[in-house]
Parts: sequence; C-alpha cells; structure tokens
Amino acid sequence: MTESVRIVEVGPRDGLQNEKTPVSVADRIAFIEALVDAGLHTIEVGAFVSPKAIPQMVNSDQVLRGVDHHASSEFHVLVPNEKGYEAARAAGAKVIAVFASASEGFSRANINCSVAESIERFKPVIDKAKADAVRVRGYISCVLGCPFDGEVKPQAVADVAKVLWDLGCYEISLGDTIGVGTPLKARQLLRAVSGVVPMTNLAMHFHDTYGQALANLYAGMEEGARVIDSAAGGLGGCPFAPGATGNVATEDVVYMLEGMGIATGVDMQKLVAATNAVSRLIGRPPLSRVAGAMNAKQRLAN
Repeated sequence: MTESVRIVEVGPRDGLQNEKTPVSVADRIAFIEALVDAGLHTIEVGAFVSPKAIPQMVNSDQVLRGVDHHASSEFHVLVPNEKGYEAARAAGAKVIAVFASASEGFSRANINCSVAESIERFKPVIDKAKADAVRVRGYISCVLGCPFDGEVKPQAVADVAKVLWDLGCYEISLGDTIGVGTPLKARQLLRAVSGVVPMTNLAMHFHDTYGQALANLYAGMEEGARVIDSAAGGLGGCPFAPGATGNVATEDVVYMLEGMGIATGVDMQKLVAATNAVSRLIGRPPLSRVAGAMNAKQRLAN
C-alpha cells in the first residue's frame, strides 16, 4: 500500500467552473486562503479561458496574484492555448495545466476539435512553458467512459498519456469525468497507462457520480498511484454529462487516508469550515459525506 499521498485540491478551478453560481474574485481568494490554512498546498486556482465560455473563471489573473504570496504553496492554472498561456505568465503562473480527452466524442463536444487537433493546439504552449521554466501538468478526460462514445479502452488513454508525457508534462492526471468507473476498471486503466508513464507521475482525478470514487482511488493506490485530485465539498460536475456529480470530496479523501494511517497534514475542522463558506456562496450544501456528517453533529451539539 502507498505510504504517502499528495492531494491536489481542484475545487477553486475545476469545481467552481462547473457550478452555476459564479463566485467573486474576493471570495475565491478567501476560499483558497482557507484551503491553504487547512493544510492544502497544491491547489488549482483558476483558468485562463474565454470569459464568455466560462464566466465562473473570469479574472483568474487577479485570483492568482491575490494568493501568490504563499511561497510554500504551489498554485496551478489551466490554459487552453497560447493566448491563455501569455495571460497566465503575465500573472506570474509557475505551473500550468493543459487538457486533452481520451474520447473523440467528448473532445468535439467540449472544444470542437479532434483529440489530435487539441494536442496540436497546446504543443506551442508546452514549448513556451519549457522555455520559461514553467511546469506543465497534463489532464486527460473521460478515461473510464464517455457520455458520447460510451466505453473508453485503457489503450486509448495510454496513447494520449504517452503523447503528453513525451511532450514534457511532468504529471498526467487521469480524469473519470462522468464518474462511471469501478475499481477493476480503475486498476486496468492504471496498469495500462503506467506502461508508458511512470506510476509516480500519474494522478487520479475521479468523480463520484455512481458513488465509486473512493473505491476507485483505493484500488489505484493498491496499484501504486500516489497522487489524488479532489475538490473541497465535492464541488463541480460536468456540463456534458447529464447527472454527473462533482469531483470526489477532499474531506472524504482525507478521512479515508487518515483512517489508513496516511498522514495528510490537513486540518479537517478548517477544511470543513472552508467548504461550508463556499457552499453558502453557491447556495447548496456540500456533497461531501464527511462534511455532511460533521455539520449534522455540530447542529446536534448546538
């Protein structure tokens, strides 16, 4: 079993960008500050994308500048193209993320191009990042199923992962975008992809639509994966996947890991407080089972 796990908190970007209610720059900064205070130090904080396409991420430059005083924390931003990269660099980005899909159907629905075309779009972004000594993280969506194409073969994911790895991404995040994976399929996926990318450079980014995310993460850990993407409160979803819930909740991941004897350095009380604050802003209770249980316990105590 893996002895240590690194958590990448994606709530402020991947979570909030898929919530209907936008959150102000000041409140997004406050959310990130609260997450840092809770002990989360690798956080995806924004996306340099079209404000018309994703209004929830408007002014991500202000958000990044507002939190970059945390020298011991690592803040990631998503960039889809060269224009986004230039804006991210101007804001002081040190780590960026690019994204591709393992599914042709999802790629065309999401960004209106094929998988191969999407990779061609961000090749110059990676080249510029390498020249600027900016680290690049690669995302692959729909690794365990697609709302348009159905089943996605592990080999298809491995093929995209190898391209991203060969281009220079230091880590590849495997996204079960619609949350249809099960533990056996998660194992098969990781075994296939680790044949072309070292297991230590793979991250698990699992959604919890069918309640399988924690089980899938555990299965992945047994295979040797050591990086988990999660979102405080289970924020997020997928606009192209009807019924898809958010990312696996950070609280639930921390509770599982701590119960396995794996120290996370996360203060659960502070994390739940951060989740409750952002949940009030978006007008719905957190999807995290742990946050829900702790909140219920607190109400009874009062």
